[in-house]
Amino acid sequence: MTQPAAHPSAPAHPGAAGRPHHGPESAANVTTSIEPTTGWHVSHIFYAFDRGRLAGLSHAARVEGCQQFRAALDPTGSHAPTRLQSWLVPGHKADFGIMVMDPSPLAVDAVHQRLLAGPLGPALTPTYSFVSLTEVSEYVPTVEQYGQRLIVEGEVADSPSYRAKVQGYAAREDSMRKARLEPELPPWPNACFYPMNKKRKVGENWFTLPFSERSRLMAEHGRTGMSFGGRVTQLITVSVGLDDWEWGVTLWARRPEFLKEIVYTMRFDEASARYAEFGPFYTGFVATPEQILDHCRVAIM
Repeated sequence: MTQPAAHPSAPAHPGAAGRPHHGPESAANVTTSIEPTTGWHVSHIFYAFDRGRLAGLSHAARVEGCQQFRAALDPTGSHAPTRLQSWLVPGHKADFGIMVMDPSPLAVDAVHQRLLAGPLGPALTPTYSFVSLTEVSEYVPTVEQYGQRLIVEGEVADSPSYRAKVQGYAAREDSMRKARLEPELPPWPNACFYPMNKKRKVGENWFTLPFSERSRLMAEHGRTGMSFGGRVTQLITVSVGLDDWEWGVTLWARRPEFLKEIVYTMRFDEASARYAEFGPFYTGFVATPEQILDHCRVAIM
């Protein structure tokens, strides 16, 4: 399960100038694919039911539409992508939302297309979408970088405490990276999604800071997030070059007040208070397709 961590920047480890370094691989050796080399495609899509069009559907179309709706959002169905979760969304922004993950972008988008192609499709209005990829942030340290960070923070090199912490980190490193690239969805009922950017303003340009300073700020941010371990789980996905915002943040919590507490607390970190910009928030409650249909008064018995 992914633990709360700092918001990322670009994938890959930084080069000398603090920019991501992707190695000397030539274009001739790069395979052609719509699937990423590592990680998964991710889409968050939110919908509202058009009550007027729902009322215009025949009884038979509505019954069949509810059946196809349940099938389209069944995470265990024969056509299901690798990860699929649906939320009830309070307020006027949407009635429900889905979060879909798979190595194939076509498998991800197929869920959206099945919803629109079904009998309820004419009564569904997509209200917001966000397209991204899972990634391992450049600020997630290697074992060597983690050891150097401990020394900077006051640990004595090669002391028993230092060795225990480094060995513990090394034992967790592979699982931590896998949790970011191929995440499991936590069994918690409260969820929240929002997009974000790092500022590019005069005097507050994140991308002109040296990597060492960005790394320091993100380490502080990460420590704040980790203090919510066991209460909140966080997944950051990257949308640089893919959508209007640069990253998407998905939070799951054991209780709804924990969502408020983690966002409020992390706003005081300099990386957030000085350099972050936030888009619309979509809060939801994890729900089955049947619960969505019942709650939104769509199902016909």
